[in-house]
Amino acid sequence: MQFISIKMGKEKSIHLQIEHKVPNFDGWKKAFENDPINRKKAGVRNYKIFRPFDDPNYVVIDLEFDNLKEAEDTLSALRNLWTKVEGKIMMNPQTRILDLVETVDV
Repeated sequence: MQFISIKMGKEKSIHLQIEHKVPNFDGWKKAFENDPINRKKAGVRNYKIFRPFDDPNYVVIDLEFDNLKEAEDTLSALRNLWTKVEGKIMMNPQTRILDLVETVDV
């Protein structure tokens, strides 16, 4: 018999996903680690950084929040920041805010 764990309720979270090209991953990572928007103060609970296997100069970032307002405010702060660094640190950011509906461990 197989058991599936479904986490709901308290596990609900909002995710801001960002993806874009970077001219140099190491340079982008250093700028990201400098944390110019103060992720913790903005309400980011955790983040994940992904790169496609076939494109080391492309990143997908997942920022997790407790609520939609924190995600929207963070996106606004990021858009302001991007006007200063686009083309130097990153290019053509694409974003979406997602509502975590379900997490299943199988």
